[in-house]
Amino acid sequence: MSKRKPKNRTQNYKKQLGQVPGALVYTGNKTSNLFIESFDYNSSHFKEQELKTVEEAFHFKTTDSVTWININGLNHIAEIEKVGNHYNLHPLVLEDIVNTGQRPKIDDYEEYLFIVLKMMYYDSEEKIVSEQVCFVLGHNYVLSFQESEGDVFDALRERIRQSKGRIRSLGSDYLLYALIDSVVDHYYAIIETMGNKIEDLEDHLFEGETKEEITTDIQSLKREILKIRRAIFPLREIISRIDKSENKLIDPKTLHYFGDVYDHIIQVSDTIDIYREMIWGLMDMYMTTISNRMNEVMKVLTIIATIFIPLTFIAGIYGMNFDNIPELHYKYSYHILWAVMIVIFLGMLYYFKRKKWL
Repeated sequence: MSKRKPKNRTQNYKKQLGQVPGALVYTGNKTSNLFIESFDYNSSHFKEQELKTVEEAFHFKTTDSVTWININGLNHIAEIEKVGNHYNLHPLVLEDIVNTGQRPKIDDYEEYLFIVLKMMYYDSEEKIVSEQVCFVLGHNYVLSFQESEGDVFDALRERIRQSKGRIRSLGSDYLLYALIDSVVDHYYAIIETMGNKIEDLEDHLFEGETKEEITTDIQSLKREILKIRRAIFPLREIISRIDKSENKLIDPKTLHYFGDVYDHIIQVSDTIDIYREMIWGLMDMYMTTISNRMNEVMKVLTIIATIFIPLTFIAGIYGMNFDNIPELHYKYSYHILWAVMIVIFLGMLYYFKRKKWL
């Protein structure tokens, strides 16, 4: 028996074997230029900058305004380490930032909160893009770390620029809420698109289509739903811990907004469970359709074989090479034989029709 050759798969955990805890090892596959942007604001002040170096972000730690510092490019380990050292981030926090396989979680430190999320959205080819994003909430700042450029925060940036809503009048905890809310809102867009895909597949299956592409689409949807499920389910624990936290960084008034995010997460989770069951149902429906079609084919072949059994029997008898077969010498034997075979054929067809087998 031949052994199947295993596929070559990238195993990022091997990169960390033997490393000292807290060692910074980037485990992602995306490489990009370092890009740093800052949004510094309060109710009467706003300044947006693209920072050339990480050192330019250091002074925001002691300002009276609220600052969002967004850092793209986790492959720049040295620059991230500089930011961590200045903002007194724990070495394990920095390790989790560059470990893109980290499960969504929250860590509560005395001076800051550290949160890991999975940011997801569909690209132009309707494939899910999943990227780790980390947030550090301080007294007057929020640090965000992304693998590369491109995210789901454009609407939030515009709200800050235009001073829409209450974001410019509230603190950094509300900014953190707005960032998490933007991530969760895009989960809605993903499950809406996924719902449309499931409905399209259902329509194709009800129409009797059994193309091989359908199984590929179903398997693709199963992988997508599992990816979303792994990202969204830990979020319930994160928001629940924020809601129960007595950390001084979270204003009690802001907890109501986090409660709203929690409701959205529960709704998305329920929808994911429903879609998961629907996808399993689609596979069962596809297999049933294939089985029914095969049964139809077998039924037709069986009927044809049944019709030809007596005809073959008659032909076999009169095809034997005996000298004494009286019917062979009769003048109209050939015509009578054809008439008998046609009557048998039509009689069997009539019988099958009455039984609704045809």
